[in-house]
Amino acid sequence: MTHLRWIGCCLLLPLLAACGKPESVPVHAVPVLVEHPAGNGGVAVGAYPGEVRAREETALSFRVGGKLLRREVDAGQRVSKGQLLAELDVADYNLQARAAQAQFAAAEADLVRARDEHKRYQTLASQQLVSQSALDAQTAALKAAQGQADAARANFDVARNQSGYAQLHAPEGGMIASREAEAGQVVAAGQTIYTMAADGAREVAIALPESAIRDFSVGQAVEVELWNQEGKRLSGSIREIAAAADPQARTYAARVSLAADALDTVELGQSARVFIAHGKQG
Repeated sequence: MTHLRWIGCCLLLPLLAACGKPESVPVHAVPVLVEHPAGNGGVAVGAYPGEVRAREETALSFRVGGKLLRREVDAGQRVSKGQLLAELDVADYNLQARAAQAQFAAAEADLVRARDEHKRYQTLASQQLVSQSALDAQTAALKAAQGQADAARANFDVARNQSGYAQLHAPEGGMIASREAEAGQVVAAGQTIYTMAADGAREVAIALPESAIRDFSVGQAVEVELWNQEGKRLSGSIREIAAAADPQARTYAARVSLAADALDTVELGQSARVFIAHGKQG
């Protein structure tokens, strides 16, 4: 019986060893940037992903705050210079303008009265019926009334301008790239309502690695390939490189200008790859 027990234990040992063997953890591939040597000593071509952007991107906002009454355009629409884009509720601004107008009218009335009093005292002083000090007091009162009238006029002009600032117009022709507010929302002065991409030059925004930043320079020739037009290369050049690296990604933001003949080929927001030869010639 003991002999049979030993045989059973020997048969179970391989099974227990197999059950206790840890499973291998699959290793996921890590995406890396691959640079292909170009044949010249030390020169490599790097491909950097980017996005087509407008050279001039303007954040549009109201100069005053208030409740957004309506929006006239949406993202993706083309707009012309001077076109109405959005409007604030002007009820409060109209009331302020009316109050400023009333204050201005009162100040004007005080100025007319002070002017008449000054003329009367001038006549009396010429006849030596009042003292010179009395005339000086009326002169000072006239100047004070004139200052009050000027201040009231300025306040009235500001209040009237604020009513005009409640309308947001396109500063130039272009396309609405994004919308940042909804009708009914209370917005602050300077808060972005739309981002507009102006007509004209198009660029590709890319990020350059910190480790090789000295290999890139403004004006350097590059080639751009759109993701939806694989194999077709567009000529371009580096227009600008950020002075400091991004603190999180440790890359330098750069803009690549496209040639004029490529404007009809690209659209805003398209994905692209920028091919740049860098390194030192051997």
